Amino acid sequence: MTQIQPPQENSPPLPRTSTESARKLSGGPSTGRLVGVDLARALAVFGMYIVHIGPPLSATDGVARWVRYLADGHSSVLFATLAGFSLMLIAGRREPKTGLAGRQAKARLAIRAVVLLALGTVLAMEYGEVIILGFYGVYFLLALPLLRLSAKALAITAAGLALVTPQLAFVLNARLSESVQQTVDSYDPLKKISEVGVLDLLLTGFYPTITWMSFVVAGMALARLDLSAVSVQRRLAALGAALTVGAYGLSLVLAGKDALHSTAEDGKSSAGFEKASSFGSGSFEAPRRAASELLSAGPHSGTTFDIVGSVGVAILVTVGGTVLMDRLPRLRCLAKPVIAVGTMSLTAYVGHFLAQPMLGISAGESSQTSWIPVLLFILGAIAFAAGWSRFFRRGPLEALLNAATKPAKHIR
Repeated sequence: MTQIQPPQENSPPLPRTSTESARKLSGGPSTGRLVGVDLARALAVFGMYIVHIGPPLSATDGVARWVRYLADGHSSVLFATLAGFSLMLIAGRREPKTGLAGRQAKARLAIRAVVLLALGTVLAMEYGEVIILGFYGVYFLLALPLLRLSAKALAITAAGLALVTPQLAFVLNARLSESVQQTVDSYDPLKKISEVGVLDLLLTGFYPTITWMSFVVAGMALARLDLSAVSVQRRLAALGAALTVGAYGLSLVLAGKDALHSTAEDGKSSAGFEKASSFGSGSFEAPRRAASELLSAGPHSGTTFDIVGSVGVAILVTVGGTVLMDRLPRLRCLAKPVIAVGTMSLTAYVGHFLAQPMLGISAGESSQTSWIPVLLFILGAIAFAAGWSRFFRRGPLEALLNAATKPAKHIR
């Protein structure tokens, strides 16, 4: 399962200025809003709707099966990658903020992290581990020391995490006995009030920090680049394709035809535990994963192949959206309502959880076979975002989150 959406500093789509166009032609860095990133966020939101509301993979076939498969895992990874991108919008995208501005930016991010952790905990009390917001809070806190790194340093860091952390997570999970886990949980205040405790956030949850930081750091590296530059777009497209084909192809060769099987559909978390229910009950049981599963690349498998391949997909979607919005102004105009969803993806994410019980929809219901609820949620999100953005700069929750960070301006 997947999903969530990170808060962002962005405002609704704005037209590119003549200054930006001149800079683009001259090869200099562009300063305009990258609406292609907002389009990618919207696609991630819709992918989340598909996973949480749509029919399970076992109940689909043909094109619908491919849509469901692509949404599994990849939409949440795209969210996490763009969360890293959003961090840099606050901390200084092309050049890191320093001095007073840098300290205030870090304070804003720290406040956001705490708010997201609190909001995620509250939602987890009702919906369990499937809520990613609490995990985001941890990601943001751990990313603070990396804010001033260059794109190259961030990319190397992300690559190192992707190569090392899946194996480390496997070893730690293998050594984590039930008694140790129960002891840790007994002292964990978060575990006492919700389904997600500190151990879940760091290691055993559905989006464990130990492996998911790779996506966040990759997004931070992506933000350091000038995505409007044609040369950068070409290099990133080639990189994304190479990562995707290389990771999934090599996994297929090493692990066989089941390598790309959706472990999320089987109910396994990326920590390798069997879920007791299909929708974030928070309880889990052994068995542990076999070492051979480290060769898998299935969604939420948490392996190196899964991480590398998923980052490749996230890069392709982000760059593809940017190219489409840059090269096809008419399509960009038509896509404005969809782009608006990307500017308020936190609202769209939380809203879809709150709306489901009111509409009598059970998220993750294995007997769900109709695609109509998904389409209604997508159309509803587009209509709401398009209408709201005509009158307000930020989405409802985005505005509240931004207001919560105001005290950071008092940092000296």
